[in-house]
Amino acid sequence: MIQGGKIVDQVSIAVFSIEKSLVFYEEILGSPLQTIEEVPSEQVRVAILQAKDTRIELLEPMSQDSPISAFLEKRGEGVHHIAYQVDDLAFEVKRLQAKGVRFIEPLIRDGSENSKIAFIHPKSAHGVLTELVQRA
Repeated sequence: MIQGGKIVDQVSIAVFSIEKSLVFYEEILGSPLQTIEEVPSEQVRVAILQAKDTRIELLEPMSQDSPISAFLEKRGEGVHHIAYQVDDLAFEVKRLQAKGVRFIEPLIRDGSENSKIAFIHPKSAHGVLTELVQRA
């Protein structure tokens, strides 16, 4: 188990347009929009919605070079990754690497809402892109 892993922090969904997607998530599902921000390190715009104790993040590429753009081109809209909240990201990365878990580089980077994040490679997580997030 991830040490200090408390909750599923978020489910992140790749979308072509945040504005068009908000109609479904806000008006139909009733998940209130918390904020929209840009994460330049990931070349993505992020809309954060609240769904009780878990966030829903809508990810829109900021450029054709964005990993989200490549995902959308290859797979279309849909679940991109699941994130787990941890207390000490640096500790978890080292602990999991010692167990042979592969990460996507760069290892620890800036995420939305002043968080620190790291992505576990899908090949280490049975095909699921998994994010570890340490909240500010």
